[in-house]
Amino acid sequence: MSEASRSDSVRGGGRATGGRKIGFVGLGIMGGPMAGHLVKAGHEVTGFDLSEASLEKLKAAGGATAGSAAEAVRDKDIVITMLPQDEHVEAVFADVLEHAAEGTLYIDFSTITPKTSRWTATEGAKKGLKVLDAPVSGGEAGAVNAVLSIMVGGSQADFDAALPIFETVGKVVALVGPNGAGQVVKAANQLVVGGTYALVAEAILLMEGLGADAEAGLDVLAGGLAGSRILELKRKSMLERSFAPGFRIDLHHKDMGIILNAARDADVSIPMGALTAQLIAAARAMGHGSLDHSALLLVAEALSGKGSKA
Repeated sequence: MSEASRSDSVRGGGRATGGRKIGFVGLGIMGGPMAGHLVKAGHEVTGFDLSEASLEKLKAAGGATAGSAAEAVRDKDIVITMLPQDEHVEAVFADVLEHAAEGTLYIDFSTITPKTSRWTATEGAKKGLKVLDAPVSGGEAGAVNAVLSIMVGGSQADFDAALPIFETVGKVVALVGPNGAGQVVKAANQLVVGGTYALVAEAILLMEGLGADAEAGLDVLAGGLAGSRILELKRKSMLERSFAPGFRIDLHHKDMGIILNAARDADVSIPMGALTAQLIAAARAMGHGSLDHSALLLVAEALSGKGSKA
C-alpha cells in the first residue's frame, strides 16, 4: 500500500451519520455497545442475540430486534457479526448467504482464524457480497467508549464503503491487507497483549515480594519506556486482584490457538508466544476462564507458591 493510501486508510475519531439498514448479530460485551453507537449515529439497526437481556438493551438504545439471525440479516444494506468463535460465524454466515441481497456489505468484527475469514470472502463473492474481516482491540471499555482499534482485511473499495461504520465504533482503523489479513494482525495483537499481561503480573509480584510500593512502582513504569495501554488501564485493578471480565481468559485461550496455528503455517518460531499460550491455558485449567485476561496474575502467584488473593 502506498503512503498516500496508508494515510487515507488510517483515521481516528470520526463519527458518521446516515440511515443505513444494518443487521447486527452478536450483542454481547463488545457487540452490544457497538450496535448502540450505530443506532446513535442514525442507522436503522436490527439485532439478534441468544441473550434476551442483550436484545432488551438494544431496544432500550433505540434499535430493533429480530427473532433469528436470518431475520436480522434479511434485506439489509450492511450485515455485521460480532461472535465468539469460527463455528458461530460459519453458522450465521450461512444465513447471510441465503438471505442477504446481492451487493450487501458484510463486516465481521469477530476474532477468528484467517482461514474462516478467507472462506467467508470466497463464498460471499460467489453471491455478490462485499466481505471484510475487521477484528477489534480495546476490550469492553473500547467498545463502550467507541475507541476501538480496527484491523481490516479486504479490498480498498469495500474498506472505503465501510469506513463510516468503522469511524462510528472505533478510533483507529487500518486496511492491513486482503481478506484474512485483519485476523493475522489481530493474532499479533493478542500475542503482544498476552505476553504483556504475563510480564506485568511478574513485575507486580517482584515488587510486592521485595517490599517495594507496587502501586507507586507501576505508576513510574507506566510513564517510562515500559509504559503500555495495559499499564494505563489495568494496573489498579490488577493490584486490587479485581478481574471482572473485559476480555475473558477463555477467549484469549481460543486466540492463542489461532496464533500458534498461524505461526506454524508461516514457519515462524514464537517461543515467547508458546509460553504465553501455556500460561493462559494454565489460568483456564485453574478455573479462571471466566475472568479477565489480567488474571494471569493468579497464575504467576500460583507458580510462586502464593495463595490467590482474588
